[in-house]
Amino acid sequence: MTTYTLHLARDARPGDPTALDEAEIVKDGFSWGAFFFTFLWFFFHRLWLAGLLVLVALVALQVVLTALNVNLGVRFVAELLFQILIGLEAESLRRWTYDRHGRTAVDVVTASDRDEAEAKTFARWLQQAASRSATSSSPSPSSALRPHPGTEPVIGLFPDAERPR
Repeated sequence: MTTYTLHLARDARPGDPTALDEAEIVKDGFSWGAFFFTFLWFFFHRLWLAGLLVLVALVALQVVLTALNVNLGVRFVAELLFQILIGLEAESLRRWTYDRHGRTAVDVVTASDRDEAEAKTFARWLQQAASRSATSSSPSPSSALRPHPGTEPVIGLFPDAERPR
């Protein structure tokens, strides 16, 4: 099971189905696309700043390895380790970028794949509208002051009131 986060605009109201049109679901885990395509993966996901930083880091790594006249085997290992680091951190950089642009994480869900995560997060988001409408129909002020029949206030640390004898 993988963890996914749902990112929506800050002004999205809970339960609003139109907010889901621009929703982003981000997987928490290793990104094979970022591992193989490095900065191109970031540009594809419109993460311009993160992609530019990765590109600069890749060029800097090549310059340092060339300046140090590093052996071909060591160069391969260094590049491989850098790509593994990118694969591990790509989704975190994606979440960071969304948060910077005002698209905060509003839900976290565990699912086996992206489709299941989308279904779960969207269902939770839409369910908030139903629960909000149920709580908005508040009781009248006079009925709010009267206790419900059969309930007594609990005094002390015990969670349940004693049963009547």
